[in-house]
Amino acid sequence: MNELPSSLRGVLIQAAGSQLLLPNAAVAEVLSYSDPEPIANAPAWLLGRVRWRGWQVPLVDFSRLDGSESSAQAAAGGRRRVLVVKAPGGHARLPYFAFLADGFPRLMSLSEATLETLAESSEPGSCIFARVAINDENAVVPDMDEVESRLRSELPEAA
Repeated sequence: MNELPSSLRGVLIQAAGSQLLLPNAAVAEVLSYSDPEPIANAPAWLLGRVRWRGWQVPLVDFSRLDGSESSAQAAAGGRRRVLVVKAPGGHARLPYFAFLADGFPRLMSLSEATLETLAESSEPGSCIFARVAINDENAVVPDMDEVESRLRSELPEAA
């Protein structure tokens, strides 16, 4: 029987007034921000596409997606980052998507002693998997499957 590791690595991302927590293994690369290519008739949370290693990666503003904040509170100037993540579904047309971040993400060591689940999402269609506390810092764990599902419904070429 395989035992679970006593600690995991996570990435804490500042995103327009809230923090996101992702597994380190989900992050493909952190890029400097550049204006994305717009997508016609896209919802406000889908900022456009960024070019990355030959891919056109959709850029998500998670704070707008979950309805908590607007991008008006985003970091100014060169502090913005784009966090390219691996899409969990393994779809050939949408292997990656990206989150808008304010500043550089922080690598965290997570264990039962440092991570506390405050609330799990019970709302159908919510893009929030759970709300957690890491050493007394609050964060949101995105439901990566739901984010990917929303992207696939908004981008016909990714379906």
